[in-house]
Amino acid sequence: MDRNVLVGAGAVIIVLALLVFSLYVPASDLSDDAFTADELRPISFVTDWKAQAEHGGFYQALANGYYADAGLDVTIRPGGPGINVPQLLASGSVDFGMGSNSFIPLNIVAAGAGAKAVMASFQKDPQVLITHPRDDVKTLEDMRGMPIMVSDATISAFWVWLRSRFGFTDDQIRKYTFNLAPFLVDERAIQQGYLSSEPYSIEKEAGFTPQVFLLSDHGYPGYATFILANTSMIDQEPELVQAFVNASIRGWVSFLYGDASPATALILADNPDMSDDVVAQAIDKLKDYGIADSGDALKLGIGAMSEQRWLTFFTVMSENGVYDPTLDWKQAYTLAFVNKGVGLDLKEQLTAE
Repeated sequence: MDRNVLVGAGAVIIVLALLVFSLYVPASDLSDDAFTADELRPISFVTDWKAQAEHGGFYQALANGYYADAGLDVTIRPGGPGINVPQLLASGSVDFGMGSNSFIPLNIVAAGAGAKAVMASFQKDPQVLITHPRDDVKTLEDMRGMPIMVSDATISAFWVWLRSRFGFTDDQIRKYTFNLAPFLVDERAIQQGYLSSEPYSIEKEAGFTPQVFLLSDHGYPGYATFILANTSMIDQEPELVQAFVNASIRGWVSFLYGDASPATALILADNPDMSDDVVAQAIDKLKDYGIADSGDALKLGIGAMSEQRWLTFFTVMSENGVYDPTLDWKQAYTLAFVNKGVGLDLKEQLTAE
């Protein structure tokens, strides 16, 4: 799962710059008066990668009828290596898109492409560093000065934070090509990964449990798995955005705390390369590490965001040259649709003994 190709801070700016003056047109290309009270509004939502457990809340909302209950006929379009979500949003080809991490909304602002984050499904970005079992590495600080395999995109993404926070240096960088073989044959190797991907693959292929260091548990301030919406839609149809966000939140609550099989069935149908065991272990990790439901989300509901978290992230990245310090970072997101406690009642029902 090569999601790290999506994290580079400048990856979408050139493409998006061509779309600065794009105007919002609903992807359904239908006027409001084309719908009656008994009809559902067609909505397209494109994800950032092939169907997987990390998209489970959206598939659960679809399978359980939460979107339909909100008056929405949602089509989930799986992403992949050839899908540019911000470009599709800017051109009006889709109604909503998924942003992998906090770089994506900020990149959109830098490009002037007119979209922003309306919900952060994950309080914790699932990026990790992985080692073999070893006594000399028990914290991120212990890795200072050691060779670490990271992708090219990562160098301008969370590696910037590792340099700033833990004193990592660029001479530690070794190229990671999303091939596990170099890691498996070298007991001293350290590499990046995604919480629910590489660690499980290592266990299956090599028969040992690697040490996993979730960056978010060591202070990495980024969110992940955003819902992105065109700013014109936010201004013109806020009730539609709210309906999609609320239903998605309920989908995540049900996926994590209820019966996840409805979403799993849709995920497997959309991605033939996926398997039940991979989805199941990913759900366990999402829950065990509090990826979606931790921090502010515990009181404000899944999807929560805060200005302080965004400021912390932007400050680190702008101070280290990723963004112009004058960038209007507050345009990357809106808090208008989250922090309302949506889904807390459903969570209480599903977790009641």
